[in-house]
Amino acid sequence: MRKGLFLTILAAAMLVFGMQSGEAQARTYVSIGGGPTGGTFNYFANGFATYVPKVVEDLRVSAEGSGGSVENVRRVSAGDFDFGISYAVDVGLGAKGKLPQDDRKYDNVRMIGYLYGAPAQLVVRENSDFESATDLEGKNVAVGNAGSGAATSAERFFRHLGVWEEFNPQFLGYSAAASAFQDRNIDAFWVLVGYPNASVIEAATQVDVRLIEVGKDAKEHGFYDAYDYAGMEIPAETYPGMDEACHSFQDSTFLTTRADVDEDIVYEMTKAIWSEKGIEHMRQAHGAAKEMSVEKNFENASRPLHKGAAKFWREQGIEIPDHLKPID
Repeated sequence: MRKGLFLTILAAAMLVFGMQSGEAQARTYVSIGGGPTGGTFNYFANGFATYVPKVVEDLRVSAEGSGGSVENVRRVSAGDFDFGISYAVDVGLGAKGKLPQDDRKYDNVRMIGYLYGAPAQLVVRENSDFESATDLEGKNVAVGNAGSGAATSAERFFRHLGVWEEFNPQFLGYSAAASAFQDRNIDAFWVLVGYPNASVIEAATQVDVRLIEVGKDAKEHGFYDAYDYAGMEIPAETYPGMDEACHSFQDSTFLTTRADVDEDIVYEMTKAIWSEKGIEHMRQAHGAAKEMSVEKNFENASRPLHKGAAKFWREQGIEIPDHLKPID
């Protein structure tokens, strides 16, 4: 009797274990490259990794830390990540082999959808004499983590102005830059991120700050003719003591993938993230997601869409321009 009961329990346990093993084997695991801890990219990657498995059966998503935009372009292309968050300008230049000190062509990265605009913000002390980015010659300026979109955009901008070789770039993440700024170890710091940014607010708690109008510098020096950044204004009152709007420029942040990632996986990811509930989840994860919408879809994309993403956007009744149609 006991032996029979034991065998029955054992058989049931083996059946459950076998079912669980089969379920585990059926799951698909994908990774997404985010950014440094505490950064906006990281919030978005974690938000995707948390939400998508709740609505896409048997799909598991892991959020991976990285240096940011440029590193994600390289690692998505290489197959280290299946998805990544990157800036449109970096993706476009990467496909042409024009990333800084890197002539390799990362032309297998594909666009999925627009996340948010990332404006350049050059922070200085309110009582400093700096009126233009060109005034920072000989100064210590934090530009973001090495390999990040912030650092890369800063180098492009300051090189174009002829200043990059004339000051001392410090490759510090945003929070570290705010601390160094408060301690007067640097004269200015650069962020390329949605506003209001936590590191700028952090710096402003102890130091009166203001923003250099880099948009005016960009226009006067022909920066927009050289790169596909878009002029914009950061509104007044964005930061303490900011009485007037600041002219700046921005890049567009995108979720990307690789051309050979399975079409169905990309379709399901896109469908989940850009659903009404998916967008609401992301807006709760980070304020920058307020710009996410079906209407913005793939606005400002610099490379063709992935086939899975294109399928979703067409279902929304959105026409895809010829230069963004899938090519493989």
